[in-house]
Amino acid sequence: MRDIEELRALREYDAGTPPLDDATRGRVRVRLLSTMNAENGPAPAVRHRRPVLRIALTGAVAAAVVGGVLVTRQGDDSGDGKTAALPAASSPVMQNLSVQTVLNGAATYARRHEQAASPRDDQFIYTKEIIRETNEKTGATKAYTDEDWRSVDNSKPSWIMEIGKGRWSQPSKKNETVWPPQDWGTLKKLPTDPKKLILTLAHRKPSDKGDSLSGITDQTWSMVHFQLAGLLKLVPVMPEGLRPAAYEALGMIPGVKVVPNQKDAKGRTGVAITYDDPTLPDGSASFGGYFIFDPKTYAFLGFRDARALVRSKHRIELTQLSYLDRWAIVDKAKQRP
Repeated sequence: MRDIEELRALREYDAGTPPLDDATRGRVRVRLLSTMNAENGPAPAVRHRRPVLRIALTGAVAAAVVGGVLVTRQGDDSGDGKTAALPAASSPVMQNLSVQTVLNGAATYARRHEQAASPRDDQFIYTKEIIRETNEKTGATKAYTDEDWRSVDNSKPSWIMEIGKGRWSQPSKKNETVWPPQDWGTLKKLPTDPKKLILTLAHRKPSDKGDSLSGITDQTWSMVHFQLAGLLKLVPVMPEGLRPAAYEALGMIPGVKVVPNQKDAKGRTGVAITYDDPTLPDGSASFGGYFIFDPKTYAFLGFRDARALVRSKHRIELTQLSYLDRWAIVDKAKQRP
């Protein structure tokens, strides 16, 4: 119960400072969970990246990437430029979907519509993300366009935008990498089998209990969810097979649930997947927000999350909706496809 007590103390922390927002709680929480589950060495340091997750980890960095060609993909809704008709919000189709139906369907859709990317080490992955934030009290909405240029092998400075503001992100230090991985070589080494992906994130070797997921504690499941959510939220372009595997792995986590009738950033009604974290105090939000899918095709529509600002000692609650507009592989930072 030590972690619960520490989280409760963190939740109630004041000391004359502005209240901690959900992102800060998430970053502190992952340190606590990492400390509990670490087999060797201290907990990893945490580095910020919207919306929450960049965790520095000690270890060798591999960057074996095959050469490739320029690939550009528009972030359309269905893979063929057509938006599938949605059932009514009260439709039994919307109300009776299970976690496995949605996420296995999303994995199947992703495999069928996946456009393989094979960037060279010296290239950059360009992404354009559209974000809309709504003030929960006033209803005022602001829109942002975030364009990132991330170095494929993480050897060159990357240009990263966070809520409309850009900055240069320097390559990782020697013997340091980050979660989720930012270099293509490390991403390619992650398993594309969902069960093996879970075991890898849980730091369990096949010799521990074979391929069984039994015996994984609530704390470890929480950490696995945190890592999967970070991978899916912060790595919009992945090696072939990894995103479908991540969807299927997410569906194996106890506490993941379906929330019907969720609006995405384009106003479409979808079905969302979120997580009830049993390791957090009552009322505390878990990391990950909502992954919103088309309830008929299971195409991924976008994210819904929340964040808070403190201005003049007043806390401002914001609902954040976002989606990937397009991505491409380019030869240099700030080059648009």
